[in-house]
Amino acid sequence: MNIKKLFFDRKAVTGKVDRATRMVLSRFGAFVRRAARSSIRERRRVSSPGQPPSSHTGLLKKFIFFGYEPARRNVVIGPAKLNQKIGDAPHALERGGTSTLLRQGFGGQAVRRKKRRVKIKARPFMGPAFDKEKPKLPAMWAGSVK
Repeated sequence: MNIKKLFFDRKAVTGKVDRATRMVLSRFGAFVRRAARSSIRERRRVSSPGQPPSSHTGLLKKFIFFGYEPARRNVVIGPAKLNQKIGDAPHALERGGTSTLLRQGFGGQAVRRKKRRVKIKARPFMGPAFDKEKPKLPAMWAGSVK
């Protein structure tokens, strides 16, 4: 009997563990993204502080992504920073803070580039989505390494 076959640092074993890690964390990222997107309602009315935000243009809901990071073996989930128009608004919505608004004119044209800093109360959407899906993670790992 070859004793080397019993060690867990063999390439075959580590390769299967890496593949399972990628698959489980990618699935978890997709579930958290789906939960975050479904919590954001598309409507004109402003959400109350403490509740998930309303998406007036649909951009916040549309640009939530996830990605597996192989070097660190983790998954990054959250809204993408789009442009100057939205800027740091997703971060300010999640934790509260300030954001810069650009006054818009007709047809999306900026009117004299008037900027205004506004204070935003927290309207978390990623944290609650993560907390909702977190208890399901151990079941995803069960039997994942084959």
